[in-house]
Amino acid sequence: MKRRIVITGAAGFIGSHLADELLNRDCAVVGIDNLLTGDLANIAHLAGRDFVFIKHDVTNYINVDGPVDAVLHWASPASPIDYLELPIQTLKVGALGTHKALGLAKTKGARFVIASTSEVYGDPLEHPQKETYWGNVNQIGPRGVYDEAKRFAEAMTMAYHRFHGVDTRIVRIFNTYGPRMRIKDGRAVPAFISQALNNEDVTIFGDGTQTRSFCYIDDLVDGILRLLDSGENDPVNIGNPHEMTVEAMARTIIRMTGSSSTIVYHPLPTDDPKVRQPDITRARTLLGWEPKVTLEEGLVKTIDYFKKKMGYEVRSKK
Repeated sequence: MKRRIVITGAAGFIGSHLADELLNRDCAVVGIDNLLTGDLANIAHLAGRDFVFIKHDVTNYINVDGPVDAVLHWASPASPIDYLELPIQTLKVGALGTHKALGLAKTKGARFVIASTSEVYGDPLEHPQKETYWGNVNQIGPRGVYDEAKRFAEAMTMAYHRFHGVDTRIVRIFNTYGPRMRIKDGRAVPAFISQALNNEDVTIFGDGTQTRSFCYIDDLVDGILRLLDSGENDPVNIGNPHEMTVEAMARTIIRMTGSSSTIVYHPLPTDDPKVRQPDITRARTLLGWEPKVTLEEGLVKTIDYFKKKMGYEVRSKK
């Protein structure tokens, strides 16, 4: 029989790509999303395949008829714009949503994977970040609603693993980019691409020397599914260890889009991390995983997606 996988947050950026790949691997997929930040356009192409969509808020009891082999809990606002505008919903989905998703996995005897994040490390004092690092998080700062929601979600996941024997996985996701990111997502890559395609000023927060490590979505999905099928219960970083400055990414996108944009600088938001780079030793040794898609290869695909999404035409700067 086909494996049957439930994905919460299935209409989101990563959730929809997970659904794609699982269907390609001959799994049946049940997607759940309340469409708070998800978009049905991300999963419209799955019609006619072994995919069922349920519109539902996972902070409420989750009911799925029939057998379930795995629950992938991806429901959560994930960009700074979203979780700063939706602080209570972000905390609720990290706490109540994780509780309900774990309850579904426990009831069905299913494997459980939680989408955690590099944000559990906060503004790190360890660089690069290993899974053993406990983090440097300002729990009462504006970003704390997301950071602590994910830290709590990890704690609850391990509690269900230890107390109820649920077979759990924790993936700590570092900066990821690719098609289906929202134009107004607020994260660096979609912001820079949309501004560059419009020949608008490209906005950098801070002086641009802060670093990030950008992983293409196909590589991330491969790492997640390797973790799903592994025997590893402790957290695993999945991300690209190639570190670059935010300004370097902005200049790369301006060059690749042929834009006439110039860079402007704005104050750095409160508690914005100065560095971000995963140590992926565990992913390499336990999963045999490392990213394969080069930055330019990934950006070509992402820029093409944004051009189509924006109905792109050459615009002269006003």
